[in-house]
Amino acid sequence: MSRAKELLFLVHRIPYPPNKGDKIRSFNLLKHLAKTYRVHVGAFVDDPHDWRYQTDLEAMCGEVRLQNLKPAMRKLMSLTSLLTGESLTVPYYANQSMQAWVDDLLARKPVEQVVVFSSPMAQFVSGPAYSHLRRVADFVDIDSDKWAQYVRTKPWPLSWIYGREARTLFAYERKIANEFDASVFVTDDECEMFKQMVPEAGTRINAVHNGVDTDYFSPDREYPDPYPQQSPRLVFTGAMDYWANVDAVSWFARDIFPGIRETVADAEFYIVGGRPTSGVRALGKLPGITVTGAVHDIRPYIAHARVAVAPMRIARGVQNKVLEAMAMAKTVLVTPEAAEGIAARAGVDLLVESEVELLQKQASHLLANDGVDTGQAARCCVLRNYGWMKNLQHFNELLEPGKFATGEDSLSSAKLAEVVVAP
Repeated sequence: MSRAKELLFLVHRIPYPPNKGDKIRSFNLLKHLAKTYRVHVGAFVDDPHDWRYQTDLEAMCGEVRLQNLKPAMRKLMSLTSLLTGESLTVPYYANQSMQAWVDDLLARKPVEQVVVFSSPMAQFVSGPAYSHLRRVADFVDIDSDKWAQYVRTKPWPLSWIYGREARTLFAYERKIANEFDASVFVTDDECEMFKQMVPEAGTRINAVHNGVDTDYFSPDREYPDPYPQQSPRLVFTGAMDYWANVDAVSWFARDIFPGIRETVADAEFYIVGGRPTSGVRALGKLPGITVTGAVHDIRPYIAHARVAVAPMRIARGVQNKVLEAMAMAKTVLVTPEAAEGIAARAGVDLLVESEVELLQKQASHLLANDGVDTGQAARCCVLRNYGWMKNLQHFNELLEPGKFATGEDSLSSAKLAEVVVAP
């Protein structure tokens, strides 16, 4: 039996468990790569609770290097880039121990392919010393453009800092796109936008769409009702320490939901997601609004809500929260920003509105059961367009041009060969 090829996978956040947007994609990408390669993983752990999943990750991989990352300390360290002209993002993840592990692994193992997930992880395999490797960067989104969007919502001096970050991070993204063999983005629109921004790397820029586990997010399963009382409910799911999510729920709770309650007096809005900021927790004091914090399983909250909402004003790439709710045959009400990159028909597969008054009117109709039910069409849309296996297959072509890997899950239960952990 031939020995599996070996691949290095560098991820900015431990790719397990798949409980938030970027970790859903990185977990499924790892699982896919492990069908063909013996995958060695280097990743950071920014949430102390995630250390409990080390064993689960090890069962999927070869060697694993998990490096502790303390966000508060790293933010202070990244500020030094203001003196050097660098991006704030890249030094945030700079780490000598991680670099030493990468170099040692490459010296010991016959690794020929490398996948980096999120642009700052490219720093560990960037430069002429690594040019013999087949390097693929999964940018996911154009992160520099997110910073440009933040500029429009923040006062000075934050607007100046964010504008600087947009420029310096784009310069780094451009460098990596020109250096690596392939660059990947999560939507066709994101891909085309980056091609226009970096035309010299256009032929190496690709779109690989997200997917949904449609068996896990299924409307046919039985879910316990997590809500304490019967009332028409709207639900938002997502990591509640992420700026774009914080902005979305704050806007919805303060500017949109009060108008909904004027029409549907017993309407409730549930904000479901871990690590809510103090500003998000404060929304729970408003009439009809509940902030749950982290929950074991978001599916019951989606299943027993009448409508899922995603009122994003800042967004890049694909909103997994939207796809998951659609997969569960839930009617989903979104802003245009949240619908970007999703192959869905507005008014048929999901409902899209941009103005406060129209969002209020649409939500009120839905809560009163006289709006358009798009649930079944939404489920069919996801089944048609968002299978992980089909979408991630493109990575095989990028890693080994001209070949199509079709191996079974031969490595999915592979045990750890060597573990190096930095607590």
